[in-house]
Parts: sequence; C-alpha cells; structure tokens
Amino acid sequence: MKISGFTMCKNADKLYYPIKAVIESALPIVDEFVVALGDCDSDDNTRDQILSIKSEKIKIIDTVWDIAKFSRGTENAHQTDIAKSHCSGDWLFYLQADEVVHEKFLPVIKKRCEELLYDKEVEGLLFKYRHFWGDFDHCHDSHAWYKNEIRIVRNDPEIHSWESAQSFRRIPGFDGIDYRQKVNTYKLKVASSGAEIFHYGWVRPPDLMKRKNTALDTIHKGKERADEIAAKKQKETDYGPLNKIPLFKGTHPAVMKEWIARFDWEDKLQYSGEVNPDRETYKHERMKYKILTFLENNFLGGRSIGGFKNYKLLNK
Repeated sequence: MKISGFTMCKNADKLYYPIKAVIESALPIVDEFVVALGDCDSDDNTRDQILSIKSEKIKIIDTVWDIAKFSRGTENAHQTDIAKSHCSGDWLFYLQADEVVHEKFLPVIKKRCEELLYDKEVEGLLFKYRHFWGDFDHCHDSHAWYKNEIRIVRNDPEIHSWESAQSFRRIPGFDGIDYRQKVNTYKLKVASSGAEIFHYGWVRPPDLMKRKNTALDTIHKGKERADEIAAKKQKETDYGPLNKIPLFKGTHPAVMKEWIARFDWEDKLQYSGEVNPDRETYKHERMKYKILTFLENNFLGGRSIGGFKNYKLLNK
C-alpha cells in the first residue's frame, strides 16, 4: 500500500499559513508529498519554508494561477487537482494549507487505509474537524462550521476536487473547467477515518487575517470587488468576544509547537464583553445557529440537524 500526501498553496508564508507544519504532520505516513505551488509574490517565502523541511518525499509542482478562467473560487479546486494528478499512491491524503493532523491519529489513519484498501465500495475517508478561532485556546462547536469533510480519496481519475476545494466528487467525463457543476456529479461513498483535522484558518494576527480574507475574496469575487469589501471593513479583523467560543482542553499537534510560539497578538483580542454591533455578524453569532448549536450539543450528542453533506457515509 502506498499513500500520497498533497496540497496546494500560493503566498502561504505572507498570508500566515502554517504550510511547513501542514506538510510535516503527514510526512510520517506518506510515501510522497506533492505540493502545487502557485506563482507567489516576490516578497513571499513559501518555497523556502517548504524546502527547509529537507525531505526527499516532497515534490514541488510549479503552477500559475488563472482566476479569470477559474472564477468563483474554483482555482482552488483546479490547483488541488493539479497536485492530485501528480500523486502515485493508492490513497491520496489531502491537507489544505491551514489543516494539520495530530500525530496521535497517524497510526489510526494508516490502519484504516490498510483495512479498506481492497474494499472498492469505499472511495474516501471522512475526518472530523476542529476549527480554532482567534487564538490557539478556542475551538468552535457551532452548527455554523462543517463538522466533517473528506480528506483521503482513492487515486481515481474520475474523483476531482469540487467547488472551492472544500471537498471531492466523482465527475465522469469532467471538462476540466466547471468545478461547481452538480449535474452528472456524484457524492463519494466514504468510511470514517477515526481521525480529526485541526483547522487553523482563523488563527492569525488580526491585520493578517484581514489580508488573508481579502485574498480569498479576490479568488472568489475578483480583485475589484475584493478591494471594495476590504475598504468597508475595519483595518483589522474583529474576532469578537472569545469567551463565547468553547475553550480547547486538548493538545495541539507537535509540529505546531514552533508556530504556536509565535502567538503575540493577545492584546488585540477581546476575551469578554459583547459583540461589536458595528461590524458584520459572523455566521456562528446569528440566533438561528446559536439555537441549532444548543440543540445539537445538549440533546443530540453533537449530531447535526440537517445541513448539506457532500458524502455518503458507509457503516464500515
């Protein structure tokens, strides 16, 4: 059995993505790790960050992003597919540039891959998610955040990254352009991985969080619209009162130790009080999602009420 790791990124260093920790977290159980590295800005050091790992398993594929051709966030999926196409494993382990796997789950993941290798009904493995917010001590349990997602898929040319690369679908005869198509696409049949993904996408200094969000808006809405949105917002991201977000009582992946040591924006965070009424309300702050979260966590053992699931979970 062979497992390939893969990811894609552009300007990961200047946008404060922990790309080095992401790759290092999966290296022990993969035979190769493919990185589709976009045409980064001249003041970005992503390549140096990746090369500093000094592993022969790492393969960098240089790419050029085209958000005019791949609009509405689909360049993310396109870049993911490029990385996927260079993988040679039986199973392909995808991590986005802000997703890290804890070392305690590596044996679990490898065992599940071995157990299901010849069960062709299983097209992928599903991971639970921990979404950190503002700092490294607060983690969402809100209905507003996706609780599970596919992060391992079979090496099958019909399986493609989908929409803005949050997930995967089977797309027979894919035209290589429309990553948001739904007609003639199929949800993957997946089994539980028994593991979790630690998502650090909303843990950045407030000024860099705004820069990162503007970069994402540019990919999804174009530069002109992204600049308009940025101009209307505060100079720095307001995470809101963190005492309203559950405390994380576990341990972080060991590869994140150096990254967490860089935490120096505590004085810019709000740890009590009320939400600033002058800023846009986050999804998890809306009453609808607060009620759904309360019901799920107090009466349903964390099970979701409704919601879109881009997979068919098998009992295996």
